[in-house]
This record gives sequence, C-alpha cells and structure tokens, in this order.
Amino acid sequence: MLVAGFPAGSFAANCYVVAPAAGEECVIIDPGQDAAAGIDEILREHRLKPVAVIATHGHIDHIWSVAPVCGAKDVPAYIHPDDRDLLTDPAKGLSLQPGQQLFGGLTFAEPDDVRELSDGAVLELAGLQLTVDHAPGHTPGSVTFRTPATESIPDVLFTGDLLFAGSIGRTDLPGGDYQAILDSLARVCLPLPDETAVLPGHGGQTTIGQERATNPFLAELAPPQGPRARGL
Repeated sequence: MLVAGFPAGSFAANCYVVAPAAGEECVIIDPGQDAAAGIDEILREHRLKPVAVIATHGHIDHIWSVAPVCGAKDVPAYIHPDDRDLLTDPAKGLSLQPGQQLFGGLTFAEPDDVRELSDGAVLELAGLQLTVDHAPGHTPGSVTFRTPATESIPDVLFTGDLLFAGSIGRTDLPGGDYQAILDSLARVCLPLPDETAVLPGHGGQTTIGQERATNPFLAELAPPQGPRARGL
C-alpha cells in the first residue's frame, strides 16, 4: 500500500493520499487549507487517479479544500452526517465571537456529490478496503478509517483528531465532548493490535502499542468487552 501525506496550510493538518500502489487509483483523506497543490504533486509523482475524498471530521482545517478538490477531480466526498453541515458552515465548529466573520467572510459550499458515512461501513474504493468507525468526541461526526493488515504491513488507522502521538483531540470547541472522546478511544483504538500504525490528523506517525504504553489519556482506559476486544 502506498501512503503519501503532508501538513496542509497554516493549520498543518495532515492530508493523506492512499493507493494500493503507484500507478493505481487512490483516495484523498482530509484535504485542508491550500491542499490542492500538494495533492497534485503526489498524484503526478506516483501516477495516481483519485476516486474519492474522505473526511475524518468537519473542522475547517480538514475540509477546507474538499469542494475544490472534488470539483477539479470530479469525485465524491464522504463525511459522517453529524458533521455534514460543517462543509457549508465550518464556523459552527469554531468558537467565534458574536458578529465575527470566518476568515473575513470566506464562504464554503458542498461538493456536487456528498455521500454519508456510517459506523462499521466498509468502503471499497480504489482497490482499498477502509473500515469506518464512528468516533465522536472531538466533533459529533468524527470517524476513523482502518485498513486491514497484510503479510507485509500492519493495520493502518487514520485517526483524524481522535488520537495523536502523546495526546488526543481537543474537546473545548462546539460539539466537543470529553467523555465521548474517551469512550471512542476505548472502543475504537484500544482493541487494536499494538503494531497498528496510527496516522493522525496532526503531527507524526505512531502506533497503538506506543500510545497504549505512554499516552497519559489512555492510561486509565480499558477496551470494552465484546467481539472486537477479542480480535474477532
């Protein structure tokens, strides 16, 4: 599997391009501020054809370029319904003062084709299999995307702003919920194998094992009992 990424714009939100291999179709995850040029560079370098844009959540630093990228590439956007309104009104996800305009009155629009994500859905896109897990807490519609392990690579988990190296997503913005994010971490992340690669929405790559051992926010959490916790 080919994964290329870069921190987009002034928010440095990680945008990822994922494909089975060079020369294949691909999906784009979280195209943030001014992400189009970086995406095009990756597409040219690896000879990739995008088939979809998928969003881990609706905060502006992750969806800034969704509409222009979808429009330019003629591909659909996928987002959880609880965050869909942020595509057109990302100010709802920010703590703005009364009368304060978003970046001087900047406006946003949905792409022509928006498809809603659901918990447990398995997306078959670009020759990839991506399992969607609803993980509210940072936003109501936050999700993660997980690819299955193969003989050569472990599971890969794109966590958005749920889990970072050494930290977790903030919950002080509108729609944030600290207890909900703890529940999401316990349900979505902790049952996974230690070798699972974590590609977060900000900062560097880590693993579930590293975070289980060192992340202070995970120290008191226990994975829920059930089929996933037993690895089924």
